[in-house]
Amino acid sequence: MSTLFVNACLRGRESRTLGLCREYLAGTSDVEEVDLAALALVPLDGPTVAQRSDLIASATWDDPIFDLAHQLAAADEVVVGAPYWDLSFPSALKVYLERASVCGITFDYTERGECVGRCRAHELTYITTCGGTIGEADYGYDYVRGMAHMFGIPRTHLVAAELLDVVGIDVDARMDLARRQMAAIAAER
Repeated sequence: MSTLFVNACLRGRESRTLGLCREYLAGTSDVEEVDLAALALVPLDGPTVAQRSDLIASATWDDPIFDLAHQLAAADEVVVGAPYWDLSFPSALKVYLERASVCGITFDYTERGECVGRCRAHELTYITTCGGTIGEADYGYDYVRGMAHMFGIPRTHLVAAELLDVVGIDVDARMDLARRQMAAIAAER
């Protein structure tokens, strides 16, 4: 079973989110990591969209512009690590999802216009940390969960360690709550 780890933890080793992701993935044998900080993807622009549209129209699926989409479509499981920034996640994750979202690879449409996911993954786990509380403003996980549904990934899980920057809070206890969430997800497999 292959696991795709989409690493949107732009602070690198200092990231508490990345630490939780590494713990969650420990013992997983086949992990392919996409380090968004290292990729430094740029948003699609007009010429790139036109190029991509021409390639889709001609069914030229082996172009490198589709590499991220093929990688996502082939994974058996997806883990996304993204800190809670500005009510969602770092923009690098949005750019990644934009580039990996390709009609004909990660999703398709039926003749009636219904979206059908083409990804093989059976689940996606979204791991995040937050200095304060996320509460009802969890637009990051909601967005990723919606994309997973579009891609045909039937189950999603959220792991969130909150209140980590509150003065006087027991950070270790908050991280342990997230670890228990991860253990519960692992036990479901």
